[in-house]
Amino acid sequence: MRISATQRTENENRIRAAMDRLLRGEIPPGGKCDIKTLANEAAVDRTAFYGTRPYVHLRVEFERRVQALQDTGEIPDPREAQITRLKAETTKLRERLAQSEQTVEELTDFRGQALARLAAQHDEIVHLRESVAGTSRVSRLPAPRSTVIGSCS
Repeated sequence: MRISATQRTENENRIRAAMDRLLRGEIPPGGKCDIKTLANEAAVDRTAFYGTRPYVHLRVEFERRVQALQDTGEIPDPREAQITRLKAETTKLRERLAQSEQTVEELTDFRGQALARLAAQHDEIVHLRESVAGTSRVSRLPAPRSTVIGSCS
């Protein structure tokens, strides 16, 4: 079915208005910033944007504008922006988890080394006490007196 030049101009105006709304982030519920949603918002058949159909140049313009926004860091689709943000956050959390696991492993190794050193020091102290007790050259001091002479107050 052929459309008149007036109808085609009206359709192009509706498509451009819908394009501007989508690129501003006014995404309808259940829609995305894509050709399907653009066609639905403009009340135009989606196939008119492909092949040798009349609105191919508008699809190319829309895709170019979306790409330009994405290149500048703006994402018109809030869900896409959320997905991008969550992917970055997931990557950051995975890095933190790996760092935490490495720290726990290092601290566990340090704890094992500290316990081994303490055990070796304890064994050395016990050995020295036994060797001192066996020699007669060391004399013990007399025990302190327990009787109090006079008043201390």
